[in-house]
Amino acid sequence: MATSSTLRIAWRNLGRNRRRTFLALGAIAVGQLAFLATAALLHGYAEKYFDSATGPLVGHIQVHAPEWRDDRSIDLTIQDIHHTADEIRKDPNVAHVSPRIFAPVLAALTEDGFMGMVVGINPALESHKSGLLGDETLSGKIGDRCILVGRVFAQKYDMEPGMQLAVIGQDVDGSIANDLFTITDILSSPVAVVNNLGIVMSLHDAQELLLMSDQAHEIVIHVDDGDLLDETVLRLSSSPLLAGMEVLPWQKIVPHIVSMIKFMDIYLFIILFIVFLAAAAGIANTMLMSTFERTHEFGMLLSLGCGPGRLSRMIAVEAVILGLLGVAIGTVLGLGFFLLTSETGINYAALGGDKSTYEMAYKGLQISSFVFPKLYVRDVVFAVCAVLLTSFISVIWPTLHIARLAPMEAMRS
Repeated sequence: MATSSTLRIAWRNLGRNRRRTFLALGAIAVGQLAFLATAALLHGYAEKYFDSATGPLVGHIQVHAPEWRDDRSIDLTIQDIHHTADEIRKDPNVAHVSPRIFAPVLAALTEDGFMGMVVGINPALESHKSGLLGDETLSGKIGDRCILVGRVFAQKYDMEPGMQLAVIGQDVDGSIANDLFTITDILSSPVAVVNNLGIVMSLHDAQELLLMSDQAHEIVIHVDDGDLLDETVLRLSSSPLLAGMEVLPWQKIVPHIVSMIKFMDIYLFIILFIVFLAAAAGIANTMLMSTFERTHEFGMLLSLGCGPGRLSRMIAVEAVILGLLGVAIGTVLGLGFFLLTSETGINYAALGGDKSTYEMAYKGLQISSFVFPKLYVRDVVFAVCAVLLTSFISVIWPTLHIARLAPMEAMRS
């Protein structure tokens, strides 16, 4: 362990060439800031993807007929839906159970028709944070042929509350299904199909329209403990009521979202490696220049009985101090960035000069231009460990140079 005198000498030596020291500190600090800012943004996006996927889009678990996900055929249904949903709710890890109906239809306000998607839901079961309605604000506006329409869908066809919407489709028997509904409000949803094509009505109205008595196409399940997800899937799969049905966790339903979140972690390690290189370049350059400039001094110390080990420790302490100072400055800047943006968020549209926000659809998700950065303690710990490791690696060459020094030759340099 370095003594207090070694620390004092190391600190003094860093001040010999302040410009070089400040440049090295700047490189490390900027690298740390870049890493923490990138980590915060990626975590923010990853959390948004996860919340969207396990929220109203997919839930934690889905139940449906084996071929329904591929064919989306209207007659591939779950029978005895109310009793089945009640049995699923008895599982100790199940928090919410939401039966849904999806059916493509032709809709019209006047004579011109356009494509839409009937989404039949139970408003009481979808009025929670992860439900399709989000809260109870809109739950009373669905039922008795009153419907909601998706925000983008409404904007595209100039639909407003109070208008009558004719819906024509095909029921489970292959006959023509048609009825007239009243638009009561506009729904902004993170689910792309709802936002872009959604005609959201009560499950009862959808069942009457499509002749789907006590049937639904899927059951979306949210659990209390995500760590017990596999066990919950196994229990539900063994239920006699779900025999012959697909019971799938969200990872199998939206594997592309899982891959994207994993890619973000990989990208984060790439950024960490870049920080590692920046720190290595800054520290190694400073230590090497300092070592060669002080060859004569080292020769004198060696001739006075100071061992190579003591000199090597002094160089190592200098590198550690330099690395810790740089990473501390970068961490303060990174935390400042996080604190400034974690509550207000960052609007990427505003960065391009547009004060409004935008949304894009990706694999069924509606992704907003707003992101709320998230930062974890492990991000700071990883960066500090990387810089400390870099500091020790960066002094390998200088310490080898010191170990090979001959006192008399070093004093003549």
